[in-house]
Amino acid sequence: MFGNYLIGLREGLEASLVVCILVAYLVKTERRDALRPVWIGIGIACALSLTFGAMLEFGTQELTFEAQELLGGTLSIISVGLVTWMVFWMKRTARHLKAELHGKLDTALAMGTGALVATAFLAVGREGLETALFVWASVRASGEGSSAPLIGVLLGIATAIVLGYLFYRGALKINLAKFFKWTGAMLVVVAAGVLAYGVHDLQEARFLGGLGDKAFDISATVPPDSWYGTLLKGVFNFQPDPTVLQLSVWALYLIPVLVLFFADPKRPAGPKAQPAEAKHVS
Repeated sequence: MFGNYLIGLREGLEASLVVCILVAYLVKTERRDALRPVWIGIGIACALSLTFGAMLEFGTQELTFEAQELLGGTLSIISVGLVTWMVFWMKRTARHLKAELHGKLDTALAMGTGALVATAFLAVGREGLETALFVWASVRASGEGSSAPLIGVLLGIATAIVLGYLFYRGALKINLAKFFKWTGAMLVVVAAGVLAYGVHDLQEARFLGGLGDKAFDISATVPPDSWYGTLLKGVFNFQPDPTVLQLSVWALYLIPVLVLFFADPKRPAGPKAQPAEAKHVS
């Protein structure tokens, strides 16, 4: 449940911050008349994300077992790719996100109502669709009929909305760079579990082989239905009897991605900048 709460919190807070930046800028520049089309765009983006999530959940129920596993495994891998890209994108552009959104709003304000709706829709819709896909994959990986993962996601989103409102009102200040850094790292761990589960789905769909080749089996030591087995499953998508392919893919994703994520970008070496001459204003 914690892993799914983290997903809801992290993804929801990104969307909340985008909304706060858009709304606060319009209020600050005394363009309250533009708030209505912006909220319309945000509403359309939220509706589209919910519809997409519902299609994923209910649209696959009529498929055969193998088709469900093939689709689920494929979408799980796609969602891991998207969330990995998002984590690195946020790390790289978080400091410039506000200026970037302000620039897009200025352009949209000059173009008219339709551009404002489109700008808000695109800014929030991307986050919403990514969230819907990754949440669906993660809940599917850790749920197994339980409502706890979905409850965790909803609680995380609710927390993100509250935090977003407090940010907007100026009642809460935290170091967002550190927040996104550590939640991003934890999200990579969750994504590794989703990736391993997606590979297992493809094995069950007979798309990949090696379903019977177990890397280890500690089901007797860590029963899946025990409280600690359920906790490990909910947080890390832990499986007590992974296949060799699952374990290999999990390690080959997790270790390099975490190393790259925590690595500081090296600045290219070059000649030191000479101090500029002082300019005298007469």
